[in-house]
Amino acid sequence: MKLDKIVATRADKTIYRDGDVIVKVFDKDKRKSDVLNEALNQARVEETGLQIPRILDVTCLEDGRWAIAMDYIPGKTLSQLMSEHPEKEDEYLEMFVELQLKMHTQRVPLLNKLKDKMYRKISETKLSATVRYELNVRLESMPKHVKLCHGDFNPSNVIIRDDGQAFIIDWAHATQGNASADAARTYLMFSLNNSKNLADKYLKLFCEKSDTAKQYVTKWLPIVAASQSVKGKEEEKEFLAKWIDVVEYE
Repeated sequence: MKLDKIVATRADKTIYRDGDVIVKVFDKDKRKSDVLNEALNQARVEETGLQIPRILDVTCLEDGRWAIAMDYIPGKTLSQLMSEHPEKEDEYLEMFVELQLKMHTQRVPLLNKLKDKMYRKISETKLSATVRYELNVRLESMPKHVKLCHGDFNPSNVIIRDDGQAFIIDWAHATQGNASADAARTYLMFSLNNSKNLADKYLKLFCEKSDTAKQYVTKWLPIVAASQSVKGKEEEKEFLAKWIDVVEYE
């Protein structure tokens, strides 16, 4: 594979294009188990029939970096389209929510469970024992579902192909669990990107289309915010701390 055309760079990886193939090359300090788990997640989601890039190869390069090769999907991300055509924001948002709801109808029983991941993330935070306890109690009280959850469903992870077909990318955080937790995560991502108005519009539309009470989704926000705080991004700390205050939502 040729690694001379960079498509994007992220904190822990560089993404290349080689003809009809995208190659995601991870930094040397990326754990092998995380790379293999990401590839396995995506391969398992492939089997649902959802429109996502196919995994083509997983390999260790000569310099010791791990790489995942997959289909290249020609088109633009939904984030790009929303930026280029603000007058179509409502139309794109509706497409976005419909795609998420379709994903939530799928079952992938071999994926990790969302609740297990949340418990682990809460234990990794620097929150006080009291707050961790309250978060765990709240998490335990939430209904146990087994719906396919993306874990990072935002417009930059949806590619609209040239023929109008939508593809979901980046399945590193996929789990099976409660769809409202997935929606809470999406709401949080919009808010973190300074798109509070869009976040509120998204949540209203998701709740209407899924017949879900808004209060039910927001009950997940402290849990999801605590999980996000593990990443330790300074610019997010104050914002996330507000949502982690579980007492506010009792």
